[in-house]
Amino acid sequence: MKDSSVSRRDLLQMGIAAGATACLVGGLSISFPSSAQAQTTLSPAAALDELMAGNKRFTSGTLNAFEQDLTILKQHTEEKQEPFAAVLSCADSRVPVELVFDQSIGRIFVTRLAGNVATAEIIGSLEYGAAVLGTKVILVLGHSNCGAVKATIQGKEVPGQISSLFSRIQPAVDQAGTQLEAATKANAKFQASLLRTSSTVIGGMVKAGTLKVVSGHYDLGSGRVTLLE
Repeated sequence: MKDSSVSRRDLLQMGIAAGATACLVGGLSISFPSSAQAQTTLSPAAALDELMAGNKRFTSGTLNAFEQDLTILKQHTEEKQEPFAAVLSCADSRVPVELVFDQSIGRIFVTRLAGNVATAEIIGSLEYGAAVLGTKVILVLGHSNCGAVKATIQGKEVPGQISSLFSRIQPAVDQAGTQLEAATKANAKFQASLLRTSSTVIGGMVKAGTLKVVSGHYDLGSGRVTLLE
């Protein structure tokens, strides 16, 4: 039996290819956007400004994303998605990304993993978001009192595969030391740098000026996001 899996490179090539709206993989028909031309017209800087404006609405209690008609939102997003931004966030339940940035359905392409670390799967997802869906900014979002960073600092024995996260966060701890907030911020910056340097897709778009990759820190107490770079 032939392997019917699709590699990350194949996925991107099929999604970016002009006019390629569908393909057959292992006998299955898989559809992809023909291009990113219909996506947001925001510049990378304007996309980042929109995220931060949404966070300001969140912290001031003036949310407006939920005022939009749900039926209309579903009609516009059922067949396609056109997010203007992507966020790599921690899986922590206290960091509700769309709410934090006051954005409705179809606006943010969100990837979440404990410690907001850039694994191969996360990078592949963000490459798809940028190259195929047309996101203009990627924000790596750390947060206060992060359990994954705290566990990495402590370095204690943990059950199951939780420790698989530690090696990905350790470089930030080595750089910033054992103070939790400093290490958390260093980790967000490190993961953002990793996205820019380890992905030819993301790195190439950053160099071309069509994509911005930044890091930020979310304060659980105030709800405020602070950009780190």
